[in-house]
Amino acid sequence: MAKVELSNVAVDYPVPHLHNRSFIGAIREAAVGGVIKNGKTVSIRALDGISFELKDGDRLGLLGRNGAGKTTLLKTIAGILPPIEGRVRVEGRISPLISMMLGLDSEATGYENIRIRGRLMGFEDDQIDSVIQEIAEFTELEDYLQLPLKTYSSGMRARLTFGASTAFQPEILILDEWLGTGDLEFRNKAAKHLRSLIDSAGIFVFASHSRDLHKRISNKGAVLKKGRIIFFGDINEAFEFQDREIRNE
Repeated sequence: MAKVELSNVAVDYPVPHLHNRSFIGAIREAAVGGVIKNGKTVSIRALDGISFELKDGDRLGLLGRNGAGKTTLLKTIAGILPPIEGRVRVEGRISPLISMMLGLDSEATGYENIRIRGRLMGFEDDQIDSVIQEIAEFTELEDYLQLPLKTYSSGMRARLTFGASTAFQPEILILDEWLGTGDLEFRNKAAKHLRSLIDSAGIFVFASHSRDLHKRISNKGAVLKKGRIIFFGDINEAFEFQDREIRNE
């Protein structure tokens, strides 16, 4: 059974070697949760006081303007960004489709990078071996997998990382925006595969500006503003809340 629980979570981004007062002021205006000064260290509060719980069957859509903290929240759930306050508890295997190039090695071959991605996701070598041929066929890279990643075009890299990241059925699927990978034919194939993963996952958390996608996929919505959740509940009620917020600005 999959479960995600966040309790009073806060996340800071340190900004090293920052001493200019006017620059600090500019960052303070832009920061989602303000600027924190601790001695010589300056940090941006990206998330603050985040608490919610998800269980099997939940499909959570993250709503909010650019810079509201949606991607940071996804990375925190996925374990990419550790909180400086609070607790993140996750039960179930996560597949994060956020930082698609995270941990990959441009000097390594496609096959070696499949192994890197699989290990980052917590799989053993024999489990990775069992899906390598499937990834090769799905991505249509085949013989190119013997070449270093640095020789790939951006589209080939995207195919490789998508194929390697979605080769295993996750219990918790994390997605930052809908993926546009490769040419039209491959994008259609990737979208079909992604929909299958979403249907089979216990929990799905998804950030997008597309209301149509959220209404088709999400059953819960969280509205973020300046690093805080200002609404959590039914997805349609979340959109109604967001519209009221915009009208009142």
